[in-house]
Amino acid sequence: MHKASQFSLLIERRFGPFFWTQFLGALNDNVFKTALLTTLTFEAVLWTTADTGLLNNLIPGLFILPFVLFSALTGQLADKFDKAYLSRVVKLLEIAIMLIACVGWLQHQLWLLVLALVGMGLHSTLFGPVKYAYLPQALRNDELIGANGVIEMGTFVGILLGEILGALLVMQKPWGIELVAGGTLAIALLGWACSCAIPAVPAPAPDLQINWHLWRETLRNLRFSRQNRPVWLAMLGNSWFWFYGAILLAQFPLYARRHLHGDHSVFILLLVIFSLGIGIGSLICEPLSRRRIEIGLVPLGALGMTVFGVELYFASQAYTALAEVDARGFLTQNGSWRILSDLVGLGIFGGIYIVPLFALIQTRCDAAHLSRTIAGLNIMNALFMVGSAGLAMILLSFGCTIPQIFLIAAILNGLFTGWIFYSEPTFLKRCWRWIRGRAETEAGFERM
Repeated sequence: MHKASQFSLLIERRFGPFFWTQFLGALNDNVFKTALLTTLTFEAVLWTTADTGLLNNLIPGLFILPFVLFSALTGQLADKFDKAYLSRVVKLLEIAIMLIACVGWLQHQLWLLVLALVGMGLHSTLFGPVKYAYLPQALRNDELIGANGVIEMGTFVGILLGEILGALLVMQKPWGIELVAGGTLAIALLGWACSCAIPAVPAPAPDLQINWHLWRETLRNLRFSRQNRPVWLAMLGNSWFWFYGAILLAQFPLYARRHLHGDHSVFILLLVIFSLGIGIGSLICEPLSRRRIEIGLVPLGALGMTVFGVELYFASQAYTALAEVDARGFLTQNGSWRILSDLVGLGIFGGIYIVPLFALIQTRCDAAHLSRTIAGLNIMNALFMVGSAGLAMILLSFGCTIPQIFLIAAILNGLFTGWIFYSEPTFLKRCWRWIRGRAETEAGFERM
């Protein structure tokens, strides 16, 4: 019997409205954040006298600060209450935050924009435990790999479109600021409308007593997760993915401007290519795994992330163009296609790496504790991303070039993921079994 494509879930009420709610949230986060980063990169003198490189690494850190502070609370809320109801509350908060941002844009007040940025971080903190804990409640196990792939694809396409729109709209003179202000508010309103169609799902722990000692609750959640070794290592691997991705993405604006000598359209092109790679990698996980939760794909993804990260350093060193170019001009330069190939390879293997890790956490964790586990994961992700911003700022202060930062991050990726696979050899055993299975299948087709 032919099984329906993973995309068929999009037309089902148990998945479709939820998908569009999270997609629009990711879109709005990145329209706003990228518009702010683009403004401070290309028009910094009109807004602030602070160092641009510092701001480009500090702003993502401020965005994820609420994950550290409030994830313990939001995980408890997502286990205690209906996730559809929480989704609507979060979307109403997003509308209020975008109203604050509108004032900041129109009044040219950077402090209000930074406040709204932290607010959008809070919005994402509240929605994070709902986002991944909803799926195993609403879907069957054999749908989880495909659904996670679609969610990851949607997230990164939302990031991609948000980054493109944010960079494009804010540079449209003389109405760029107004377009960003109005556009982000409209997206927030549309996200709330989609959330109203999400069907109710029963709260897994309705009698849960909220622990307001958030750091104590955080430590309790992490201790609980550490008792399940595969889940704990999957959480560490997941957090490392965000460390690696954050350190790469934070460098893209200055990499495009200072190393590639490009304008903002080159920056957009880099984002497009990398994000499309992530989307492709996420979607091909279902056919690669044959609808099973195949953790053997994780080492394959980790290897590709290291190889293409190292190759990106050498490709960047080989790029020698000095004239300022736009995206079309960049594509005509020697070495440009090599750089883009490395970025799409990084993205594809990143998608292959992350999707099975999410599915492992969702299926191997206690269902009544899943939202709190995801909340603990969000805290770890935030700390890892803060660490990535700190490492990037330290490396820049020591005079490292951006290609050298790419190389260091790729080497660290090999070391960290290698430690995970050493600690839990099942990943490598499953990878070898998967490779043998694919080879035997191919051999069978050749004999037919």
